[in-house]
Amino acid sequence: MRLIRNCLIVAAVIALAVIGLRWAFPLPQKNISEVVTKQAADWSGPLGATIKNALDRNPGLDGVRPLGNGRAAFAARAILAKEATTSIDAQYYIWQDDVTGLMLLDELRAAAERGVRVRLLVDDNGISGLDELLAELNALPYAQVRIFNPFTLRNPKLLSYAFDFGRLNRRMHNKSMTVDGVATIVGGRNIGDIYFDYGAGTHYLDVDAIAIGPIVDEVSQSFDAYWNSASSYDADLFLAPPIEQSLKARAEAARQSAVGAGYQKAIRDNELTDRIAARDLKFDWSDVTLFVDDPAKGLGQVQREDLIVEQLIAFAEDSKSSLDLVSAYFIPGARGAEVLEGLAKSGVKVRVLTNSLDATDVMPVHAAYMRYRDGLLNSGVELLELRALRQEHSERSLPEMLAGSASGLHAKVFGSDGERIFIGSYNLDPRSARLNTEMGLLIESPAIAASLASQLSKPEFSYRVELDDEGQMLWLQEDKDGSVTVHFADPETSGFLRALTAVVRWLPVEWML
Repeated sequence: MRLIRNCLIVAAVIALAVIGLRWAFPLPQKNISEVVTKQAADWSGPLGATIKNALDRNPGLDGVRPLGNGRAAFAARAILAKEATTSIDAQYYIWQDDVTGLMLLDELRAAAERGVRVRLLVDDNGISGLDELLAELNALPYAQVRIFNPFTLRNPKLLSYAFDFGRLNRRMHNKSMTVDGVATIVGGRNIGDIYFDYGAGTHYLDVDAIAIGPIVDEVSQSFDAYWNSASSYDADLFLAPPIEQSLKARAEAARQSAVGAGYQKAIRDNELTDRIAARDLKFDWSDVTLFVDDPAKGLGQVQREDLIVEQLIAFAEDSKSSLDLVSAYFIPGARGAEVLEGLAKSGVKVRVLTNSLDATDVMPVHAAYMRYRDGLLNSGVELLELRALRQEHSERSLPEMLAGSASGLHAKVFGSDGERIFIGSYNLDPRSARLNTEMGLLIESPAIAASLASQLSKPEFSYRVELDDEGQMLWLQEDKDGSVTVHFADPETSGFLRALTAVVRWLPVEWML
């Protein structure tokens, strides 16, 4: 009886604490001061004039350029911001307080100070350390910052999960940047050094696409929906007014650093600037479709049939000959596994590239993925696990997409039948399916899709996972000289890590990974 009574007392104390914190740190009654929508496309500026020239030669089609090299992806964003004349609309899950984060945030500041309307929507889970700089940007007359699903307790922010977990567990995972209403960048990259692949240390293999044409207006409409959604809040409701103007100085210091100098060189060397000046941008021309979740998903108010996951399942099930999936975090779930195994059994060549245990940065995700490996392999699905390339400098591409010195996969790219390819923010896991909002572009391009397929056929960057005749799992490592090494456990991992992963594998947490 005493144990039961003590448990009830503890439960009551916890409940009172949660109620008290909810009362002490409530959400504002009104989330935004006004509804703001996109501006008309500007075809008179240098960027608009160049793109108009290209569109006139390809009426009704969308132009796409994959961005796989991290330095090129950074440079494209910086150049577009520099060329902007009327508007920049950017939304990101993570914006880091580091060299590239400061440099790109300062490009938004510079644009706003020359009269470009800047709207920046950031998820509050990914802006650690940036409150003061975001407040500084937000204070500019031509700039506005909004925060998606904000933490009402700013310090320590994570304590907010204790009293508002249901809401805060849903995040905005979208990544896009649209300039002058004429060009947009959509894909898997957040803003930060680790995503732009330069200098020493760990980096991610990732993929974006820069797009022009009718698809840009669709991305702009989607941005408006998020910008004015019930989950977006004016930044000044949570961020204190800036004490001093430090963004420009901090960004200049970042540019003068050794790493920053490399990024400055990437901007100078990028062909976009010359192509814009010459009005001669090169694109792959096709039909492009925007896949995007309704922002109401951030509040759990979207029906299952309206989720982006349903569109991607239909995309997979339409495959006739091949399906290639590149996903940093891969947990197919019962339904996804059934779809992939069914396709493989029907004769479709299904290949999946994800991180190895050594390469992943989220071990619990890999633990959950392990539950599905045997079933997928037995059905004929080919599993490839990226090797941690810490000691190598690789220049590999998914048509110049997966490139750079890296140790982990972050890309989310899916190809079907060598004809269509999806590039976006969506991971093949329960969190992307049910909790986070996501977006991406479905591109009808045999050239880009075929490049993805050809890159997955190169064995030297991944382990091929197989089952031997007795059901023992093997990892085959093929090097450039053709030699093959067979591993009988997750390669380059310790016994302790494998044991810990085995324990996590059985925990009931897959739904939130």
